Amino acid sequence: MLAVLRSGIAAIFIIFMACFSLIYCAFSPKNPKHVYFFCRWFHQLHKLIGIHLIQRGLHNAENIPQAIYISNHQSILDFAVAPGMLRPNTVSLGKKSLLWLPFFGQLYWITGNILIDRENKTKARNTLQEVVKRLHQRQASLWIYPEGTRSQGRGLLPFKTGAFRLAIEAGIPIIPMCVSATDSAIDLNRRQNGTVITEMLAPIDTSNYTIKQARELAELCHTLMETRIQQLTEEAQKIDNERNVSPVQSA
Repeated sequence: MLAVLRSGIAAIFIIFMACFSLIYCAFSPKNPKHVYFFCRWFHQLHKLIGIHLIQRGLHNAENIPQAIYISNHQSILDFAVAPGMLRPNTVSLGKKSLLWLPFFGQLYWITGNILIDRENKTKARNTLQEVVKRLHQRQASLWIYPEGTRSQGRGLLPFKTGAFRLAIEAGIPIIPMCVSATDSAIDLNRRQNGTVITEMLAPIDTSNYTIKQARELAELCHTLMETRIQQLTEEAQKIDNERNVSPVQSA
């Protein structure tokens, strides 16, 4: 029953934000600053779900005008735990089909996020150059989920190379952002949920890499993030033991 109530409130919230965004963004549509503004609001969803959220490492993004932020992508609940980590003038990269999602798709588009056609492989190179051009024109950073899909409790999936090719092509650093496991920490039917830790790691310089070395760079970042996510998950579980919060039992 609690899960239904929370889902209903979240749906009303998204509809309201989508309608509000159409008015708020009408005077400067697709301005990168809008993403940060609305992420401040989405960040409040963790309170609705009862998550004990710990954020770290934001200092690693200070004094860096542009970067490619990469994060693990676990489930739709990422929208409740990750938005607080997004930095000003940062947009995300999503597939064009998102535009047709009722309310959320329109909110995603008008706030300035970048939509690409992932299915058309023949245009991949041109798409890469177009995204780099748009980032430099806006002086914006980019947030990407390099797994390409939600892991749904399967651990950190292999990375696709797009984010790393973008960083190399644009000549900007990569900043990994890790989120501890949420599948064993969150149950929408539970009033008080577990601890989730989000942490931004130190920037990774891409200036010494070539496009041909994108896979090498992807594997380096995957190893760093996989190790850190495991450490954060263990720490979050230890905190929950001290808080007397039982982990969610897997089906």
